[in-house]
Amino acid sequence: MSDQDDDAVVERFQPTSGRISGVLGLIVAGVVIVLALAAWDAGTALGVAIVAVLGAVLVWAALLRPALWVTRRDLVMRGMFHTDRVPLAAIDRVRVTQVLTVVVGERRMVSPVVGYSLRQLTKARIQTRGGIEQPHLEPLEAKDPQSGAPLESAVHQAFVESRIDHLARTARDQSGIRPGSPEQHALAHDVRRTWALPELAAAGLFVVAFVVWLALH
Repeated sequence: MSDQDDDAVVERFQPTSGRISGVLGLIVAGVVIVLALAAWDAGTALGVAIVAVLGAVLVWAALLRPALWVTRRDLVMRGMFHTDRVPLAAIDRVRVTQVLTVVVGERRMVSPVVGYSLRQLTKARIQTRGGIEQPHLEPLEAKDPQSGAPLESAVHQAFVESRIDHLARTARDQSGIRPGSPEQHALAHDVRRTWALPELAAAGLFVVAFVVWLALH
């Protein structure tokens, strides 16, 4: 199988929050930029425009850029300024709280794409203290009792956690890799991180531009 086949997207996971806020943030930034350009001068309007563009870059990076998907070989976790490609068979543990946490060897990688809201977690803690079970916060229960495959009808956060765990276990079984074995530990070194250079460059450029503007005014 070619590297291109290995990089083919098998499944994408929908984010649980951030998209609406991100779009609204970009719209607000766009309106501010237009107003600043309409009243153009090298004074306050220029400073406002620089801050608005910097805000748009940060809103994009923080709320709209993050994504989570699976290829034939890897779990891909695209964050604010970098992307991690994690071999499925190397994954030791997956847990969804306010964020998705993936444990690979001694490393913990976090994705904000999928997570429970603070209200959901608080409600679960209160009900747990009262002796009431909160089944939707137990993702590994969201499985078909016969096949062991995750149920798509489960709460989305629970489904994502269970699905990634299922794919990691399947990848290990297909490769003949036992959990905790030297072979799995060796795979942990294959985690690849690439940096989002356009976003980093844009953020750095407009931070410098704002500092220069402040120095001149």
